[in-house]
Amino acid sequence: MEAAFETSAFIKEYFQDNRDYFEEELLSEAVNVRDKIEEILLIGNIDLLNNAHKLVVYVMDQNDQDVRAFAKQEGIAWATHSLTLTFKLEWVQAIRRTLWRLLHKFVDERHMQFNPDDFFKLEKQINDQLDQFLNTFFICYSDYKDKLLEKQKQLVENLSVPIIPITTDMCILPLIGVLDSHRAKIIEEKVFNAIDELHIETLIIDLSGIAEMDADVIDHFLKMIDGTTMMGCKPVITGLRPEIVRHIVSMGITFEERALTSGTLQSAIKRYTALV
Repeated sequence: MEAAFETSAFIKEYFQDNRDYFEEELLSEAVNVRDKIEEILLIGNIDLLNNAHKLVVYVMDQNDQDVRAFAKQEGIAWATHSLTLTFKLEWVQAIRRTLWRLLHKFVDERHMQFNPDDFFKLEKQINDQLDQFLNTFFICYSDYKDKLLEKQKQLVENLSVPIIPITTDMCILPLIGVLDSHRAKIIEEKVFNAIDELHIETLIIDLSGIAEMDADVIDHFLKMIDGTTMMGCKPVITGLRPEIVRHIVSMGITFEERALTSGTLQSAIKRYTALV
């Protein structure tokens, strides 16, 4: 048997001759995936059946490089289209079982005799290749998914810090939602960069969309105000809610020496554009 399996051409020829049998058995094994084949093809242009044939050929060839390259390609494709990992795992395990069934058929039809050492050697070769495919696939999927999430996070962060010019040297920074320490640091970086790049002399910071600020955030916010002033930009704070004001006052903090304040964004824009 060993000599027969080392001649991969015979096995690949047998595999091609039994392509329909392989697909039929594979679909009977992958019961949850078979109904998703057309959907996955439509979503990600991923042909599961054709790719299963490719993987089997690479495995039977013992081609480590092709197995890894194919796994990376598949990992990126599944991550890009957010396809379910459980489907992939079920599909590859179904390929494994179907391949062994096909090899069993191959041996039976030829009445081949072999000793246990030959069998375990073959088992190790095939299963090692399939395990390598799965390991490489999951690592690549995870790495690429992390990169996609980081890009999306950066996009959201950029959108969550909109600095809007209203004159050549005046901008508005409307803040809404939850303001935590992480976001406060991002806002600080964006503000300092914008002051430098846009030559902002007056920055109206509207806090009417912020429901609460804890002590750490307030401290970070005050440091950003101080930094804004140090860069030659006049900060104007509008829309402070009563609950935030009470919290700030209870901490013994005042904005009097740090920034100008205004009740609403509209009144601030009216006041400071009139001075231009």
